Amino acid sequence: MHKTRQHLELLAPAKNADFGIEAIIHGADAVYIGGPAFGARARAGNSVADIGRLVEHAHRYNAQVLVALNTLLRDDELEAARRLAWQLHDVGADALIVQDMGLLELDLPPIELHASTQTNVRSPDKARFLAAVGFSQIVLARELALDQISAIASETDAILEFFVHGALCVSYSGQCNLSYAQTGRSANRGDCSQSCRLPYTLTAGDGQVIAADRHLLSLKDNDQSRNLRALVDAGVSSFKIEGRLKDLAYLKNITAHYRQLLDEILAERPGYRRSSSGESSFLFVPQPEKTFNRGATDYFVRGRQADIGAFATPKFVGDEIGTVTRVGSDHFDLDGPQAVHNGDGIAWFDAAGELHGLQINRVERNGSGCRLFPQLAAGELATVLQTGTRIHRNRDQEFARCLARKSATRRIAVDLVLREDAHGLVLAISDDRGVTAQATLAQPRQPARDGERARATMRDGLGRLGGTIYSPRSIDIALATDCFLPTATLNQLRRDALAALDAARRAAYERPARRAAAVPPPLFPERSLDYLAGVSNRSARAFYARHGVEVIEPAYECGQQKGEVSLMITKHCLRYSFNLCPRQVKGIRAEPMLLINGSERLTLRFDCKPCEMHVIGRLRRQRALRLATQ
Repeated sequence: MHKTRQHLELLAPAKNADFGIEAIIHGADAVYIGGPAFGARARAGNSVADIGRLVEHAHRYNAQVLVALNTLLRDDELEAARRLAWQLHDVGADALIVQDMGLLELDLPPIELHASTQTNVRSPDKARFLAAVGFSQIVLARELALDQISAIASETDAILEFFVHGALCVSYSGQCNLSYAQTGRSANRGDCSQSCRLPYTLTAGDGQVIAADRHLLSLKDNDQSRNLRALVDAGVSSFKIEGRLKDLAYLKNITAHYRQLLDEILAERPGYRRSSSGESSFLFVPQPEKTFNRGATDYFVRGRQADIGAFATPKFVGDEIGTVTRVGSDHFDLDGPQAVHNGDGIAWFDAAGELHGLQINRVERNGSGCRLFPQLAAGELATVLQTGTRIHRNRDQEFARCLARKSATRRIAVDLVLREDAHGLVLAISDDRGVTAQATLAQPRQPARDGERARATMRDGLGRLGGTIYSPRSIDIALATDCFLPTATLNQLRRDALAALDAARRAAYERPARRAAAVPPPLFPERSLDYLAGVSNRSARAFYARHGVEVIEPAYECGQQKGEVSLMITKHCLRYSFNLCPRQVKGIRAEPMLLINGSERLTLRFDCKPCEMHVIGRLRRQRALRLATQ
């Protein structure tokens, strides 16, 4: 199906406005950020005024600001959410990212709507429906393979967005109630306790221990670096980086990495263009492995893979840099060619599989290796570190210093033409999108004694754009006769023309319009919805009823699921991970299985037709959340 645009968009996270500004400088075409409430990262909220500040910066580059309004809402929150949507529209936000369909029943501003990953889009039917009710952009489930993405792309003209980097939720997004069941903290309301990162013991039904005290629901991090061309071919045009809670070094490094990869694709494919203006230049070499990650997986994009789990630890271990050859009282010797620096952070696993970490205070070269003096009291080192231990580096001090400083610039290429008319000198400037502005200066001109030198001086003066967001692509001196112009005159003309261009670009910027919903209202693909649909307010119930749904259960947080239910549905399969899948070993029976953490016991059920694992449990204690669903 023909798409409404052939842009490729790099979409980066923004913990706050300053992070968002850095993301744009480092090459993002759009950023997504949480507002003061109702965002799916409760600890990443921002004021409306700060979002307005980010919008002002982003729009200078034709970049967009998308605001996450993507939690489930209670009845008493609907009006506040509606008012917030209008406030965000009024400060210039380009789109709202939405999970709760109840919002669509409210008086929303004419702002573009994007379907959150929490809407769990895995089928063409679901994508078609969301497009028909007014969503312009849809975040696909991270579990999809290329052929599934292609099937969805062929059935909708909505823009398809896909996560290409960062942490992976082990559950289908929007389908996880494990956190709420165990702690009362709802992932669907932005307060996930990350129960999936805890250590568990896996047992068979007969009590046999299959794996003890390992992080069995913790996944490696998503990395689609090698699959970008295939994703473009499949129909993805928005490439999303996870990480609204990550630090600034991660944001700079990963955004720059994907900017370079997408620019390579754009150079190869003239039918595509980037969705914002300007080019970023980097003062460092992006290296994704240098900032927080749990190892890399491309998940299910190219089919089920054997090694997607980060079972040893959910923490950042880093790259292996060598092996311990000797342990002294206050130092140890390390072989290996990699340079180690003062201030580096190291990590290693002991014989019991426990992760340790230290900071290196001092480094001395020692033949082919080095001698490291860690931040540890004398005599303690030998109690935690042994000869033969493999050492990893999870903080590269030199790399961190590069990212702590100014690490990128972004400039928009412009063409400058200096000419004359009846009123005096005219400087016209055009940007990369064809927006043009000019300034005129009535100035007596003196014939130049040296025409070539005069023209060179003019080019030099007009091209001094270093303090702006522009860079000169071409400078044309189109004067009938060579003349001398004072430096002050050139500077004033340049400043006036640039100010006019800034104003023209602001006027030319067009926020995307809200997509019109189909009339009559399309039918939802299913006639009944269970608690996993997250219907938590009267407006959401009215929305689904209006679209033909006859049976609507309340969300899990409403507390009406008293017994054991699926708290998590995931493509990650522990039977497969431990070679106990019936498709791997004929005749084997390893069900039921249990996950045990302290007093918490979770039953695993396996649905082999869609190749999914269900984590079954019950609500540990009733909490006060109680979402109303009248």
